Amino acid sequence: MLDQVRIVLVGTTHSGNIGSAARAMKTMGLKHLYLVDPQAMPDGKSVALAAGAVDVLENVTICDSLQQAIADCGLVVGTSARNRTFSWPMLDPRECGEKVIAEAPNYPVAIVFGREAHGLSNDELQQCHFHVCIPANPDYSSLNLAAAVQTLCYEVRMAWLSHQQHESEQTEYPLAEQLEGFYQHLEQTLRQTGFIIPQHPGAVMTKLRRLFNRARPEVTELNILRGMLSSVQKPGRKKHASHQEDAQQASDVDNNDKE
Repeated sequence: MLDQVRIVLVGTTHSGNIGSAARAMKTMGLKHLYLVDPQAMPDGKSVALAAGAVDVLENVTICDSLQQAIADCGLVVGTSARNRTFSWPMLDPRECGEKVIAEAPNYPVAIVFGREAHGLSNDELQQCHFHVCIPANPDYSSLNLAAAVQTLCYEVRMAWLSHQQHESEQTEYPLAEQLEGFYQHLEQTLRQTGFIIPQHPGAVMTKLRRLFNRARPEVTELNILRGMLSSVQKPGRKKHASHQEDAQQASDVDNNDKE
């Protein structure tokens, strides 16, 4: 899923920022870096600041225009720190990460960063489906390019991790037919034990149905409950319970004789 995410830097003027952005990407599991009309190409300073993320630099894609860099993308999010003269659908960083991961299985997605000095132009922002703004300190909102890349790559990774965890924790709930079978089994057992009196059943089963519907047991939990009911219904258990009752009655008689 992360392989579908690309980071696009437009008009970058400092080669060191390219290396720092590559490092920020790799720490979060992203590897596809696109440079649009770069004013400085990756060099020794880029490699030094990449600090081990040289593979990202070696596989960088150079494009003449933003349109070329995002041509095959189904979702494009542009970063913006300034109020524009026109309104555009806005995301915060967390929403950005979640939307990127939600749509990445369908097609490549791009997060676009502008020039260090003045960001993306209005024409470039209009090529994006959404804009994302990092809510920095309003008294000092100047973010280094690599810091902005790190922030949004982090949110993408967190959304991806959440998605992975959700997939691994998929809960299997019983079908209505299975649940009905459990209720019939429960009622049968409670009648056999005398908890429910056939002549006066009352509303016991209605209340128990409400309780278990509210709890919504999983398939494995329902199997445990049915196993418990089956153990109560075993003839051996009834015989054992009868022996215990006889022993208790004998003990009571013996104690009465002593008294």
